[in-house]
Amino acid sequence: MILVERDYQIMREIERWRFCQGRHIQLLAGFGNQRATDRRLRLLLEAGYIERQKVIYGVAGIYFLTHKGKMIIGANKRPDKVRLDNVNHDIAVLDTAIYFHLKYKMDFPSVVTEKQLHIIDGFGIRKHQPDFVYQNQEKYCFEIELSQKAKDKLEANIKANYTNFDQQIWVIPQNALKIKRFVLEYAETYPNIKIIELEEIQNYVRNYRENQLSELKNTN
Repeated sequence: MILVERDYQIMREIERWRFCQGRHIQLLAGFGNQRATDRRLRLLLEAGYIERQKVIYGVAGIYFLTHKGKMIIGANKRPDKVRLDNVNHDIAVLDTAIYFHLKYKMDFPSVVTEKQLHIIDGFGIRKHQPDFVYQNQEKYCFEIELSQKAKDKLEANIKANYTNFDQQIWVIPQNALKIKRFVLEYAETYPNIKIIELEEIQNYVRNYRENQLSELKNTN
């Protein structure tokens, strides 16, 4: 297989997010449609640069880099561990990045992921980092909170975000009322907090994809 620049872009995106689904790759790598994305992913799969796994029933397979893929882009050779209890969270993180890209024109090259932030921190004590950060005129951090944390830990994260970022965006499921109540309580002290419901993000991204498919069918 002769690799082109977009192949390297695909592998770099998979590496920095830990894994991606095909639908994420379509937008992260700038493909016009899912069909073209899947064709290129299949070539990378057959060439041994990426692998695909079905890890949760009912959730589309995820792509991650093989040792060969990591070597070709100069990434850390240590394999990324896929934690089953984190898969839905990590998919929600990717959906959030895509939502802000589509709706607010957030450009992907300006996004720094949690994994990249920990690499910047280097070895030593592992401190908390947001799920991803973005900077244009202001510096934003994004926290996707699907499960309950201890209240003191949640406050410590909010306080750190308040110190380091102009805005902190918290993505919380509609039915996670306790998490939302805690975050709203801290918003009185740390006023740079904004809450978005996860369902708004998921519905927006889903509708975008459905419209794309509809347009593709109409052109064919």
